[in-house]
Amino acid sequence: MHPSIRLFTYGSPDYLLSLILRYKILRIPLGLTYSAKDLESDQSDFHIGAFENEQLLGSLILSVDKNNTLKMRQVAVDDTKQGKGIGSALLQFSETFAQLKGYASIHCHARKTAVPFYLKHGYTIIGDEFTEVNIPHVYMEKLL
Repeated sequence: MHPSIRLFTYGSPDYLLSLILRYKILRIPLGLTYSAKDLESDQSDFHIGAFENEQLLGSLILSVDKNNTLKMRQVAVDDTKQGKGIGSALLQFSETFAQLKGYASIHCHARKTAVPFYLKHGYTIIGDEFTEVNIPHVYMEKLL
């Protein structure tokens, strides 16, 4: 599968599709919702989506962080499309985008279940496991 990867803007129809996907993949399984406060920072972030025939297959957010870094968050791939290279394509696009914008690294709070995926793509675990949204996570980083 070779999806089209592109940036989209906060508040656009693609953004609304990403909210639905993020809610389905990241929140419903944990019994969580989004509050207005949860979505506040989305306004100033970079939004990246994987599309096939205008259908959103996956998305992620890059937030500008301190020390010339980006924080990758809210990575979601539709559960019917996982394991088909969509997450890898989103990561590759994000890393290229970050390099072109002059960022030195990307980091994330990876769910423990996603750690092998990030390790496969050159991310490194830094520090100990911690709990976020009631599930185990680790801090991971990739220098660009």
